[in-house]
Amino acid sequence: MADVVVIVPTLRRPSDLERALRSLFAQEGVQGTFREIVVVDNDPAGSARNGVQALSSDCPVPLIYCHAPRPGVATARNSGLAATDAPLIAFLDDDEAASPGWLAALIQAQASTGADVVFGPITGRVPDGTGWARPYLERFFGREGPARTGLIDEPFGCGNSLMVRATALAGPAPFDTRADHAGGEDDALFAALSARGGRFGWAAEAWVEEYAPAHRATLKYALTRAFAYGQGPSQTAAAAGNWPGVLRWMAIGLAQAMAWGLIGLFLLAINHQRRAEAFDRAARGIGKVLWMKGFEPHFYGSNEIARLDRVQAA
Repeated sequence: MADVVVIVPTLRRPSDLERALRSLFAQEGVQGTFREIVVVDNDPAGSARNGVQALSSDCPVPLIYCHAPRPGVATARNSGLAATDAPLIAFLDDDEAASPGWLAALIQAQASTGADVVFGPITGRVPDGTGWARPYLERFFGREGPARTGLIDEPFGCGNSLMVRATALAGPAPFDTRADHAGGEDDALFAALSARGGRFGWAAEAWVEEYAPAHRATLKYALTRAFAYGQGPSQTAAAAGNWPGVLRWMAIGLAQAMAWGLIGLFLLAINHQRRAEAFDRAARGIGKVLWMKGFEPHFYGSNEIARLDRVQAA
């Protein structure tokens, strides 16, 4: 069985990072396969270094600190890959905590399906006090999939995934750094993999919990993120030069935005609990229409560092 390395990108989340790492220290059923953990610190100041070093004595495998001072989600992922030559690469976000059987379930699912990338389910957690939108936000930050392990048609995001390096992560920098600030680097990677005939799998038992920080556990953030997710299909088609496909996605998006926008307004008028879901779908439709540069929300990189600086100064 091939060696696997877990890459954990992080940016100024010391408590979250410790929770994520300790969940990895407790992994079961992967002795002799789980090679190491690579923590990629995307803070220019290298703020995670001391915390990672303090935890190294508790780690059952080598715990490698990697500094990626240029802020950006794609840069962080590429830097983690450059720090290891392992044939299997798992990604866990720093705001996630893995269940004890997480990594073993991903490895077993990859072996049984032969998929190039395997994804697992996520339980969303949001802070107390999020109000009526809490059920929607927990679903938004979570991930559901098939009840059983097997091949799937469409990919998910990088968080909670296992990739075969030789087929899914070709080249020294497989993640497009043009997505450093807006995200979507995984969408582009998986679209290219699909075009090459790559396969995607689902590991039904590979559970993680995702803890949304307070500044993200808001309806405004979730709908902005939904808009960005909606941009993905149109942007992918444009990147491939598939302009009929772009027009098709824009037409779908316009219909989606109009239909779900009207449904959302009706549900809002009657104070229905599911109104947030309707506005989510409308936002994704608008994203398909307004996919061009200049409309891209920036969630990562220097924008996130600037936000953290404002919080610390307040």
